[in-house]
Amino acid sequence: MIRPPASGHRPPAFLKRLRRGLRVRALLLALPLLKLLPIEAGAALGWLAWYLVGRQRRLALEHLRIAFPDRGESERRRIGRATFANLGRAALETARGDASRVELSAPDEGLIRAAHAEGKGVILVTGHIGAWELFARRIAALGLPSGTVAKEAQDPRLTALLQQARQSANVRVFWRGSPMSAREVLRFLRSGGMLGILIDQDTDVAGYFVPFFGRPAFTPRAAGDLAARLGAPMIFGCAHRLAGNVHRIVLRRVDVARTGDRETDSRALTAAATKMIEDEIRANPAEWVWMHPRWRTSTQA
Repeated sequence: MIRPPASGHRPPAFLKRLRRGLRVRALLLALPLLKLLPIEAGAALGWLAWYLVGRQRRLALEHLRIAFPDRGESERRRIGRATFANLGRAALETARGDASRVELSAPDEGLIRAAHAEGKGVILVTGHIGAWELFARRIAALGLPSGTVAKEAQDPRLTALLQQARQSANVRVFWRGSPMSAREVLRFLRSGGMLGILIDQDTDVAGYFVPFFGRPAFTPRAAGDLAARLGAPMIFGCAHRLAGNVHRIVLRRVDVARTGDRETDSRALTAAATKMIEDEIRANPAEWVWMHPRWRTSTQA
């Protein structure tokens, strides 16, 4: 697997660190204000970012062309702008930490409780769709032991902020950089925990190439590995925005034939869950993070 080299001139490392530090400081200073702003102010900030952050705008349009070659350029730009606006709304909702407007139907609640009752833990796969932070908090509000796997932020102050926010919602965080994380995850699942894992980004972890919008996409395999190893049920879920700050959760069981071969089962589960993510994105394209380089890893060895 080869990652394509970055093109163009890169700023010196110290400049990148300086910019990152300034952004983090600005965010921490602005956080109390962000908690007071109406949700639509976030949409306005996201809309503004579409015009100001050229690199991310170009990436979003490039990936929209890959996913929707049959749609016109004006339609793809409309989706791109709406994506930025949705991220702005989601950022303010996360800052406010309010999951009270996230609806979960009785059948979907029954689905997750039935999976938990099997006694093998639950692997809850999702993606950066809609309001993923509020989705996690609403699931945790069911009173079942809930956790998530996450990567530490580049700045430890942001990591601490995320840790505090998630723990306050009864979501246990397993940081990828922790040397004991893998053992703690297994212990958590074997004790009946529900573990949320986002699998829709190309990151520096073990993974498979599975189809995504007609192209092979490098996809994290940890969720599939855990489900195959423990015989645990896998459920896909996300929270779509209905109107304003009202969301509705969608849950589906990822049912594939379990062969008993861990590698085969893990790959099949990963591919099936990725297909569910794609289906939700196709139905709600403005709710996904199109600026992420989803196909950055090449299949060429």
